[in-house]
Amino acid sequence: MNNRKNAQEFPQELWSLFDRYVHGEMDRRTFLSHAQKFVVAGLTISALWESLRPNYAWAIQVPKDDKRIKTEDVTVSSPQGNGKIRGHLAMPAKAGKYPVVLVVHENRGLNPYIEDVARRLAVDGFIAFAPDGLTSVGGYPGDDEKGGELFKKVDREKMTEDFIASARWLKARPDSTGKLGVVGFCFGGAISNTMAVRMGTDLLAAVPFYGSQPATEDVPKIKAALLIHDASLDERIMKGWPAYETALKANKINYTHYTYEGSNHGFHNDTTPRYDEKAAKLAWTRTVDFFNKYLK
Repeated sequence: MNNRKNAQEFPQELWSLFDRYVHGEMDRRTFLSHAQKFVVAGLTISALWESLRPNYAWAIQVPKDDKRIKTEDVTVSSPQGNGKIRGHLAMPAKAGKYPVVLVVHENRGLNPYIEDVARRLAVDGFIAFAPDGLTSVGGYPGDDEKGGELFKKVDREKMTEDFIASARWLKARPDSTGKLGVVGFCFGGAISNTMAVRMGTDLLAAVPFYGSQPATEDVPKIKAALLIHDASLDERIMKGWPAYETALKANKINYTHYTYEGSNHGFHNDTTPRYDEKAAKLAWTRTVDFFNKYLK
């Protein structure tokens, strides 16, 4: 039975604290100390903590053995990064050439939710590759908290190079049409913006979900069409939007921006209470439509 709680069942102050914990501004002990005041009758701090943690059983919309797709785990060479990067590849079952999309995870590594996002794209007619930025430290450890600790140990620039190598490998595949897009979430949203800056005309479409914005001076380098999804309650990301928008307009960048009212950072992740079903489904429909327009 799905007993996932809704974000509105918790005070917004708790989500603001949780966002700081998730992004490394405090450790779990400090977070739980601050969160103690939100424990109500019949609920322990341990139960509160467990209710906030992801349940990956909820993420499986497209199983690995779905007959519409083919999946495999592959390793890509990354000489400018950490040497190599492993990831989850998903594609339509029917042979042919397809546009390609890189799927970039949050700051926890390649968890089951992100793998499922790749498979969702395969169902919609794309070859999708979701690399694991934690490959150089042993890969996603099966636990988000442990993944977050490993994430801190990987050189950020080398990890970025790993994702760019993955994108170039994906674009060059013989079953690729050569039309490349990227979608990323949280840290992956920031990487999506970075790839738009770094890859120029090699990247046709980028979809950052609540990702931090690139430096203003880098915006003129963007050639890809952008579809930007943000959450109205995500103060950390939203405060950077006005300057980014000004730069996008000044440089005549092709962009569309949506703010999802009443939603928190992470609203697309369907494994936690931050998930907002209405916003997530609308944002995903817009994402697939966007990729269909620019990649097909």
